[in-house]
Amino acid sequence: MSKLVLAINSGSSSLKFKLFKVPSEKVITSGLFERITQKMGAFRIKTETGEVRRELPLPNHEVAVNVLTKALIEFKIVKSLDEINAVGHRVVQGGKYYNDSVEFTDEVVAMVEKLSPFAPLHNPANLTGYEAFKKILPDALHVAVFDTSYHQTMAPEDYLFPIPYEYYEKYDIRRYGAHGTSHKFIADEVTKINKGKPCNLIVCHLGNGASITAVKDGKCVATSMGFTPLGGIMMGTRTGDLDPSVFYFVSKLEDKSPEEVYDMFNKKSGMLGVSGISSDVRDVENALLQGNERAKHTFDLYSRRVADYIGQYHIRLGGTDTIVFTAGIGENVPGIRKQIIDKVKDAMGIEFDDEQNSLTRGGIYGLLSTKNSKVKVYVIPTDEELMIVRDCVRIAENKKKK
Repeated sequence: MSKLVLAINSGSSSLKFKLFKVPSEKVITSGLFERITQKMGAFRIKTETGEVRRELPLPNHEVAVNVLTKALIEFKIVKSLDEINAVGHRVVQGGKYYNDSVEFTDEVVAMVEKLSPFAPLHNPANLTGYEAFKKILPDALHVAVFDTSYHQTMAPEDYLFPIPYEYYEKYDIRRYGAHGTSHKFIADEVTKINKGKPCNLIVCHLGNGASITAVKDGKCVATSMGFTPLGGIMMGTRTGDLDPSVFYFVSKLEDKSPEEVYDMFNKKSGMLGVSGISSDVRDVENALLQGNERAKHTFDLYSRRVADYIGQYHIRLGGTDTIVFTAGIGENVPGIRKQIIDKVKDAMGIEFDDEQNSLTRGGIYGLLSTKNSKVKVYVIPTDEELMIVRDCVRIAENKKKK
C-alpha cells in the first residue's frame, strides 16, 4: 500500500519541501517558501498543470506551514492531510549524541535546542519548522535527520583537534562535519552500482557550501568540514581551512571585533573574497573566460584545495576505487571537475574522458573515467530529500517491529 512522506528543510527565513509516494519513491510535489518573517514572502509549488507562484505575508513558519497544507488540498495533491504518514526534518547539528536519524520526542527537541550554539542559524530554524508541522500533523511520524550523524563513525584521531583536551571534555569542541545526508545518499548509490562490493570512496559535495568525505565500506572515516561549516575546502563565501593566526592579525590590523572577522570569514571570503566578483561559480567562470586574472586565481585555488583533500583521503583510505562529484558545482561545472582531476590523475592512475565530462551537466548521471582508469570517476546527482524519506520509512518499519 502506497504512503506519503514529506521531507522538510527549514531555514531561518525559508522552508523547502518535497512530498514522496513510497515505496515507489515518486515525487508528488515540491516547492519552497522564501522571505519568511519579512514584510512580503514568496511561495512556489509544483502542481499537475505547472508551477504556481504566489507572494503573500509570511510572518512566521507556522503561517507558511498552514499555507502549504491548504495548497496541498487546494491543488488536489492530497484529499486529506491524514494521507501524510511521516515528516522528515533536516536538522543541521546533532553533536556527538546522534549517530542516526531518530523519531522526534521531547528529549530530542531539548537536545537540538542545547546544540543550537553550534549551529545558531540552523538548529533553531529546524526546530521551528518541526513545531509548526507537529501542530498541523500531530498524528504523523516526525523524524529528525541530522547532517552530522553520518560522520559519527570517525575515529578520535580523525575528529579531535590539537587544542587543550579540556575544551573537548568541557565544550565538545571537535570535528562534526556536515552534508552527511548527501554523503550517505551518494555512498548508498555507489554501493548499488558496485552490487554491494566493498569500496574505498571519496565523495566531493561541491556546492556553495562544500565538503569532502572519505568513505570505507559505506562508512565515513574522515570529512573536511570541522567544528562548524567554516572548516574544510574553500567555498562560495567561506574561507575553509585557514591558519588561525590570520584571524588574530585581521582583527588587529582592521580593528575588527571577533564577531566581525568571523562574519567576514563566513560571508565575504571564499570565491567571493578571492575573485571580488561573486560567490556564484558561474559568474566567476564567465569572468575567467574573459581573461580576468582574479577569476583564474579563484578557480586555481579552489581546484587546488579540493585536489589536496582528495590526495589526503586517497592515502587515508589506502587507495581509492571511486571518486564522485555531486551538488551544484560538482554536478554542473565541467571546468572545475577537469581542473581538480588534472591535479590528481597522474598520482592516482586516473584516465579522464574530457568529452564525457563536458557533456555531463544539468543534474545528470555520468561516468567520467575511461575503462582503463584505475579509479572510477562519476557525477551522481545528490538527493538529500529522498535520503530523508528513506530514513523515515526505515524508522517507521523498525517502530512497527517493536
